[in-house]
Amino acid sequence: MPAKPMRQNDAPASAFVTDLATIRARARQHIEDGAITASYTADRSAVIKLLNEALATEIVCVLRYKRHYFMASGLMAEAVKAEFLEHANQEQAHADRIAERIVQLGGEPDLNPDVLSKHAHAEYVEGRDLRDMVKEDLIAERIAIDSYREIIRFVGDRDTTTQRLMEDILAQEEEHADELADLLDGWTGQ
Repeated sequence: MPAKPMRQNDAPASAFVTDLATIRARARQHIEDGAITASYTADRSAVIKLLNEALATEIVCVLRYKRHYFMASGLMAEAVKAEFLEHANQEQAHADRIAERIVQLGGEPDLNPDVLSKHAHAEYVEGRDLRDMVKEDLIAERIAIDSYREIIRFVGDRDTTTQRLMEDILAQEEEHADELADLLDGWTGQ
């Protein structure tokens, strides 16, 4: 009987890993590094720096959304306020996840208020009226989208955990931008 052709995911088990004994021995070395093992190939200090910039971006966005939430007034204010608050809460969750990853990598989350706006990719722009607030939030989301794509490209498969984290956050930033663009598109007043 002829052998069954192998499918792409049917690689022999021996092709999976070099040697379990070697992996086990390496796991006992440098245990103070926690989750960072010899197979981590990214430049950890560069990744931590980029993540601290992303953290600053998220915190600045939280603050801007919160201000917009409290300052929103006018005909469409209640619906838009709800969007601002939801986005602020989601941006805070992003910041928390990024801070956790920085710690996992052996770094320290930089939450110094004196440097947050300097390290953030997005700017803190208050906006003059409700429509302007929506516009400024959309611009900030578009900045985050592009900078997070760059971070994802930079880490690539050398740090798949950070890559997945930033991909998850990027997906939500794209959702925010889409929602804000819809608000601007359907604008009927200030």
